[in-house]
Amino acid sequence: MRGDFHDELARVSSSLVTMAKAVREAMRQASAALLTADHTLAQRVTDGDAHIDVLYRVVDDRVFDLIARHQPVAEELRVALTALQAAADLERMGDLAAHVARATLRRHPVPAVAPELAGLFRAMSAEADELAGKIVSALADHDAALAARLDSDDDAMDQLHRRLFKVMLSPEWPLGVEAAVDGALLGRYYERYADHAVNVGHHVIVLVTGKTPERG
Repeated sequence: MRGDFHDELARVSSSLVTMAKAVREAMRQASAALLTADHTLAQRVTDGDAHIDVLYRVVDDRVFDLIARHQPVAEELRVALTALQAAADLERMGDLAAHVARATLRRHPVPAVAPELAGLFRAMSAEADELAGKIVSALADHDAALAARLDSDDDAMDQLHRRLFKVMLSPEWPLGVEAAVDGALLGRYYERYADHAVNVGHHVIVLVTGKTPERG
């Protein structure tokens, strides 16, 4: 790629790192609020979602400015549009963290997570944070190998998601439909957060190598 195009792309990549850090922190705080029924912390996450939206618009503006000024072709254009796709996935991760926080707000002062599910959601929170941390590192260090590993790392979240439904659909489930619906929605938020993290990993590979990875 041309040097001037590469310099502009580096500015976009820097914005993506900022976004990745923000969505990681958003889910960290949302999970803490969920597990402790912390109204103040949950409200902070929902308020902060607007900041992530602003970061997304910054990337959007920079990518289209880059395209307008440099008129990239072939590989350059694919890389520029991939940066925009990565930002869209990160923005969606921020939305999902806000959904977790809103679940806490809806049920407050009652915990949104049943005690029988708290351990599973604590594990899902840890997996989400690990995936988000790897995205930050892959983007910041231009590490395509680390990004590629996100595909297999997501398996742990999928297993936790299946365990969640196994517990809620068991004949021994004692808490009725409402608690199960809450659990199902929250589980979906974490599972989708992880899926978008995997998508970002694929985008990082394109940004670093210029090549589209094969999806498993």
